[in-house]
Amino acid sequence: MYKIVTTKPFEGQKPGTSGLRKKTKLFMSPHYLENFIQSTFNAIGGVDGKRFVLGGDGRFFGVEAAQTILKMAAANGAKEVILGQNALLSTPAASHLIRINKTDGGIIMSASHNPGGVEEDFGVKFNAENGGPANESITNRIFEQTKVLAEYRISDAVDIELSKIAKINLDGMIVNVIDSVSDYADLMAQIFDFTAIKRLFASGFSMRFDAMNAITGPYAKEILEKRLGASKGTVVHGAPLPDFGGMHPDPNPTWAHEFWDELMSADAPDFGAASDGDGDRNMVLGKNTYITPSDSLAILTEHALKIPAYTKGLNGVARSMPTGSAVDHVAKSLGIECYETPTGWKFFGNLLDAGRVSLCGEESFGTGSDHIREKDGLWAVLFWLNILAVSKKSVSEILQEHWARFGRTYFSRHDFEDLPSDKADAMIADLSSRMSGMKGASLNDLIIKTAEEFSFLDPVDGTTSNNQGFRVIFENDARIVARLSGTGTSDATLRLYLELYDKENIKLDTQQALEPIILAAHELLNLKKFIGKVRPDVIT
Repeated sequence: MYKIVTTKPFEGQKPGTSGLRKKTKLFMSPHYLENFIQSTFNAIGGVDGKRFVLGGDGRFFGVEAAQTILKMAAANGAKEVILGQNALLSTPAASHLIRINKTDGGIIMSASHNPGGVEEDFGVKFNAENGGPANESITNRIFEQTKVLAEYRISDAVDIELSKIAKINLDGMIVNVIDSVSDYADLMAQIFDFTAIKRLFASGFSMRFDAMNAITGPYAKEILEKRLGASKGTVVHGAPLPDFGGMHPDPNPTWAHEFWDELMSADAPDFGAASDGDGDRNMVLGKNTYITPSDSLAILTEHALKIPAYTKGLNGVARSMPTGSAVDHVAKSLGIECYETPTGWKFFGNLLDAGRVSLCGEESFGTGSDHIREKDGLWAVLFWLNILAVSKKSVSEILQEHWARFGRTYFSRHDFEDLPSDKADAMIADLSSRMSGMKGASLNDLIIKTAEEFSFLDPVDGTTSNNQGFRVIFENDARIVARLSGTGTSDATLRLYLELYDKENIKLDTQQALEPIILAAHELLNLKKFIGKVRPDVIT
């Protein structure tokens, strides 16, 4: 049986965003989670007779949220929910389950790389039937529903057992509790040459994988240690914890500093990788060698023919606009199309579904391919391992050879966090008012060739996405991109993306090479005037 609960409109996700991220205590407050779930159900035309996937990254409140979502799905007439055991699923694994089971979509409980715990963040997003984040049409409908919602439906059944693999009847709806790891691990074995990677580990190759006490731990242990023969202990921080053990599960040099220090030490392992809260991001390092996400995407593209799943070649590649253009040079050499999209994985979905691209990536440590419709941290790590196994070269050697062939795209992101929203908005408004008159002007002695607010015309469905960040391109093709991030739960974060391409000088320090661009960016945004600081909180 179910009950209808009277409620009222609430402040949900912003239009165009792929999910809702707020403080955990807000999600725990009366009606908040329920309102968002019912708004989602209403926005997709109801769920009567439909099938869904459900799981999350294991953060605090995930189990309780899963029970609520299941009861609401049952009360709204859903036929089946495929649930990861203990309500656990990495985002890539959830995408895969949606696709192989041909469900009507999925609900993923995660705030991605944001901290977890009762005082930290929680999130929910809907993925469509292709396995990817809901497009703007759906997310805008969800937002409109939040403004008019008057009631929600929820079963009054008792909580069900989530820890045992079984099929459970919940008020006429089947809850199919499955192994969270096995299907995804099997998929990876179909894509990569596991035999070659096994030989690599058997040869004495050493690796460290830092799961950051997040969802990827069980997947990494199953694949790396059990199936590929990496030594026991290769995976560290491998148990998903509700608060991620106090760690900030964002794989970058700032938050993964313990892992970073180990890979930069004298006795570093041959290879290292870290993943984030929900398993869709990756940072890869060699011994004393850092690989930027932009370079990683370019190198995966360059060496794709070494991977069993891509031996027939790539259809094309895509990168988000703020991402460094290293992959552009590789795509040109291969004679394939390279698309530039706004930030947000949903923008890759149409290109992937249409078969126009095989690989795609973002500068925020996200890389993926057409095997699912999400970025995929472990997939990228296994791609690198496969390249290393076949080439029999070190990470450093592969990187140096890539730069020697294609030139080096110096790239860095500077984050200014926890900015008062009013000051950040005023800074962006001021920048917007000046963009149209910047062509030909000088910033730190660099002449501006193009200054614009980026808009994207989808080549598949013809839709346009405006207001996707500001970019300035100089006559030497150096770039500055500025945008406010939408992934936080409070205040604002300014992200500055800085890029310089150099064909000759490929061994400079990144920040040193970018110094003229950094100074130009500070002048462009009047940082001192608007936010009172010029030192970023995070440099990646």
